[in-house]
Amino acid sequence: MGNGPSGAGHPASEPGAAAWIAHGDIEAARLAILQRLSANPDMSQREISEQLGLSLGKTHYVLHALLDKGLLKIRNFKNSRRKSSYAYVLTPSGLAEKVHLTRRFLARKEAEFEALQQVVSDLREELNRLDKNHPPHE
Repeated sequence: MGNGPSGAGHPASEPGAAAWIAHGDIEAARLAILQRLSANPDMSQREISEQLGLSLGKTHYVLHALLDKGLLKIRNFKNSRRKSSYAYVLTPSGLAEKVHLTRRFLARKEAEFEALQQVVSDLREELNRLDKNHPPHE
């Protein structure tokens, strides 16, 4: 598993990873957006939306919430592709929030992983008991 939902080696770039973001995990969406913009500040809202599997509206909502909280700031710049573009730059508060969200996300995923391991173990035990009492038919 990667470092978080942000790009190559991160959950959001792996198969099915956008599902937990798209299904209402706003904290995961905030973390994914902060991580993406930390690595690539000149990403457009559309690029973020497409890469994370979020609607453009949800991406816009989360970005503006991060801006309103002072976790991001916008810088204008010129580039060859577009006459005027924006860069979303993480503020010191944004960097601190990214660390905080990463820790919480990791703790939650580790707890889910441990719970899943227990479910798998319980199912294996049940199958072993069933196999002893009811051998497979040949």
